[in-house]
Amino acid sequence: MTLRISKIAIAILATIVSLYPVAYFIFGTRFGLLRSKSDTLLLSALYNVGFYIHIVGGGIALLTGWPQFNRRLRLTRMQIHRMLGKIYVTCVLLSSLAGIYIATYATGGMIASSGFMSLGAIWFTTTLIAYTSVRSGNINLHQKMMIYSYAACFAAVTLRIYLPLLTMLFHDFIKAYLFVAWLCWVPNIIMAYFIAKKAQPWVLQQPAVQTL
Repeated sequence: MTLRISKIAIAILATIVSLYPVAYFIFGTRFGLLRSKSDTLLLSALYNVGFYIHIVGGGIALLTGWPQFNRRLRLTRMQIHRMLGKIYVTCVLLSSLAGIYIATYATGGMIASSGFMSLGAIWFTTTLIAYTSVRSGNINLHQKMMIYSYAACFAAVTLRIYLPLLTMLFHDFIKAYLFVAWLCWVPNIIMAYFIAKKAQPWVLQQPAVQTL
């Protein structure tokens, strides 16, 4: 029952946060972290392209990632599992690379930048390994790397939970942001380690090389 409730909570939170990028299209630079950026940066075409690739790709990845852990979907709806997998991997690879780039301009300087760049690198690497491993038929490695990948992806959710709490705690947004640049994903990866360690092997209906 606890596991089921956890999965439902993850699905709800991921779905809500996946819609977050819509606000940027409605309010533009008057919304969220863009309000703290310089006018020069906001006029940069490269930064804007990177930013919107990151938030849109990340939103789609959040939305398409959690159903992939549904055992029934993998056993009875392999075509859907495969399609969602392709969408997820594509969005993650694009969003993570864009995220690494825009992290160089992160509010708070080097500490925040290094935190978000590390997150982007881990997200990209685990997802790429998950993809190449399932293509080569290594389902066990694919399973573990997908757990790590979505843990990194879910940092978009944990960041939005921790940031307001830390801001209230420190009474300082910048200080809170420096902490959340690491706190939003490091505990997720640690949790993923224990989940992956105990996870039962996935069973796929079709040969592994055809799943993506």
